[in-house]
Amino acid sequence: MKTLITAVTLSCGTLAAGSAAAGAFPYPLESTTLANGLRVVFVPYDSPGLVAYYTVVRTGSRNEVEAGHSGFAHFFEHMMFRGTKKVPEFDGRMAELGWHNNAYTSDDQTVYTDFGPSPKLSAVISLEADRFQNLDYAEPAFQTEALAVLGEYNKSAAAPFMKLEETVNETAFLKHTYRHTTMGFLADIKAMPGKFAYSKKFFARYYRPDNCVIFIVGDYDRAAVTKQVEAEYGPWAGKAEQTRVPVEPAQKAARRAKVDWPAETLPKLIVAHKVPPASDWQATAAADVIFAYLFGETGTLHKQLVLDRQIAEPFESWSSAHRDPGLFSFVATAKKVEHLPEIESAIDTAFRVMREGDVDATKLALIKAHQRYALLLGLDDAEKVAQELAWRVSVTGELDAVDRYMAALDALTPADVAAFAEAHLNDSQRTTVTLTTSGAPSTEIKK
Repeated sequence: MKTLITAVTLSCGTLAAGSAAAGAFPYPLESTTLANGLRVVFVPYDSPGLVAYYTVVRTGSRNEVEAGHSGFAHFFEHMMFRGTKKVPEFDGRMAELGWHNNAYTSDDQTVYTDFGPSPKLSAVISLEADRFQNLDYAEPAFQTEALAVLGEYNKSAAAPFMKLEETVNETAFLKHTYRHTTMGFLADIKAMPGKFAYSKKFFARYYRPDNCVIFIVGDYDRAAVTKQVEAEYGPWAGKAEQTRVPVEPAQKAARRAKVDWPAETLPKLIVAHKVPPASDWQATAAADVIFAYLFGETGTLHKQLVLDRQIAEPFESWSSAHRDPGLFSFVATAKKVEHLPEIESAIDTAFRVMREGDVDATKLALIKAHQRYALLLGLDDAEKVAQELAWRVSVTGELDAVDRYMAALDALTPADVAAFAEAHLNDSQRTTVTLTTSGAPSTEIKK
């Protein structure tokens, strides 16, 4: 039976219904939706002979709502390379085609990335359609991969950043599944080899056509690819489970935790504040601007603490917009443990000044221009275009997410930035975590 499809084209300067402004995204997005709900987004891009093929599953660690079962979204990032009865050696076959393939998982998405020569795109489509519909693995293979995930965790845990991330998440979130990292709780990872049957259920819940978006960017034959996608993905059936993610209760007071690291390391301070989801375009734009305004290479605190006082390393952003309310967070690395209170005090002062409305309009305009052009100039190959779209669509569900974000960025005023700081960058929304070598003196500032 022929699969029905619907098609929408979002050209440069033309957005979907409900958008607020003319588009800034420089390439047309030609979207096709199959009857089973699978969305396929075509992006013509001048990359002769090369094409990117990205498949987004809108499932990440956010969806791991059952106690004792964290880590499965990341696990399937690994397991999907096990192949099918038809093609048991997926990686080997992709290599034969001259294609590079990989994957990554975050709180809100799992993305499978393919990039290679256009003449082999047809074969890649067949391979991808096969593994998404017919992934096959026996219990021994499952257990082997689960142990590999444990090995990956142990390797990451050898550096202090894993413990820092785990601590800030567990302190900031009490109910929401953002409480655990993408890799999951260690106890759950250790228990994973015994959950073979559950793994099959997880895959059946979320690896469904209506929960996936395919991005095809570069050099391709639109008519031929559309016909093949319709034929090979059309039989894919089923609906994704609608996860009931626990709602995080409102935070009403500052929270604080301390990590004692067993080895010598530079002391670290992470400051995180609860902020709205990615679909709040103005809030997302404001958070990006504020990090650059205060902590970036031209930022106030970078100049004060990194360049002038020389008591801190450059700040690291740990922020990315999420599907649900998440964290605006950054890490400060101090040269010495006794510098941590001064760094934290300077951050408090900078946020207070911003809350009071002291936002320089000229500096804001320069940062906005830089943010805009950095994003656009970053779209300089087919893979980067696919990656940008994959992330923004996964956390918002909107194909014109780049345009909407750009419109919000362009409209942002000093008053908007101050209002964001007032609402979100305050003590009641804050979680602070310090990490120091075991036995170091307390670094909590007195207020």
